[in-house]
Amino acid sequence: MDLVADLEARGLIHDSTDRAALSARLAEGPIGVYVGFDPTADSLHVGHLMGQLGLRRFQLAGHRPFPLAGGATGMVGDPGGRSEERNLLDRDTLRHNVECIRAQLGRILDFEPGPHAATLVDNADWTARMPVLEFLRDVGKHVTVNQMMAKESVRARLEGDAGISYTEFSYMLLQANDFRHLHAEHGVELQMGGSDQWGNITTGIDLVRKTSGATVHGLTWPLLLKSDGTKFGKTADGAVWLDPERTSPYQFRQFWVRSDDDAVADYLLRFSMRPLDELRDVLERHDAAPERRVAQRELADELTQLVHGPDAARAASEAAEVLFGGDPTAATSEGLDAVAREVPSSRLARTALTDVVDLLAEIGIADSKGDARRTLQGRGYRVNGVHIDANSQLSDIELLHGKYLLFRRGKSTYHLVEVFS
Repeated sequence: MDLVADLEARGLIHDSTDRAALSARLAEGPIGVYVGFDPTADSLHVGHLMGQLGLRRFQLAGHRPFPLAGGATGMVGDPGGRSEERNLLDRDTLRHNVECIRAQLGRILDFEPGPHAATLVDNADWTARMPVLEFLRDVGKHVTVNQMMAKESVRARLEGDAGISYTEFSYMLLQANDFRHLHAEHGVELQMGGSDQWGNITTGIDLVRKTSGATVHGLTWPLLLKSDGTKFGKTADGAVWLDPERTSPYQFRQFWVRSDDDAVADYLLRFSMRPLDELRDVLERHDAAPERRVAQRELADELTQLVHGPDAARAASEAAEVLFGGDPTAATSEGLDAVAREVPSSRLARTALTDVVDLLAEIGIADSKGDARRTLQGRGYRVNGVHIDANSQLSDIELLHGKYLLFRRGKSTYHLVEVFS
């Protein structure tokens, strides 16, 4: 497989060094390739998935991925894409974030010993112990201020009201030194990143050439923006995180299911690991019946399984089926546990399952007893998929998996009660 041609066909190349030369080098044998992740939080988010999946593509093609956690560059902050300087994090926070990110990368990349094993590196390991005079002599000497001023990330900040500090101005030198170090110590020959990283990447390529005479390569993918121009992966509630405690697997899956029809083809090509001919078949089926959201669902299932594992992906899919009107009796215990994370819930003793009207008001799925009575008269409530009325005996309804009563009001209001003896 021509990996570069495959990336091009998926729309995953924005800028690159000589593509023919890169393809030829990849055909010769395995190379090291790296992508950097600044640990500004204790979790990566879906905006980082492009980099992780890029490394996965190269690993599956027989190359050696080097995900880089920016324990050093994270203390400085990349000026690219920002109008003002970010808050700097202390070393303990960064160290904690790096450890959290390490676990998330392990779900996407294979770190088991072998010829193509992924290796997590932290640039604090070689940057923190480098004396400033050595850094200025071995790195700063090879990069002119003219070059740095010409980079888009720097120029945009210089033209803005906030300006740019020397700290952030030096970021590209630190990143360039990462490429130099990884090439010297691990034979890394390719750096990848978003298109806003192109200036930093080319600075590193030049530094490697000037200090060792070697030819290395760079590649960026297009930045993804939503149809309203906002950053991909952001919602009204914030970022869509890869940590299941920050963004549940259900909400992660729903992020992809809710993708706009005019964007889902791009998302499918860029994020799916499936062969292109399979994806074209998915898109044909999607175009034949867009209302079924075939492309969104297949991408959502694939990525949820990849990020959270097959069990969590199945539970998230079952939870979605239940919460969009499906039969709750068909859901597994894990699926209902996932539902419990997404809807209001209560724990009640079996002896409390007495008067229906009182209970509906008590758990808050009715505004009042009068509201409960009116809605019951209109057959507006179901419990475990069965319509109830004011005379229903809740204690006679079979519990789901021996412990759950799922109350549904109308089409989309739910409350889950866990019943105990």
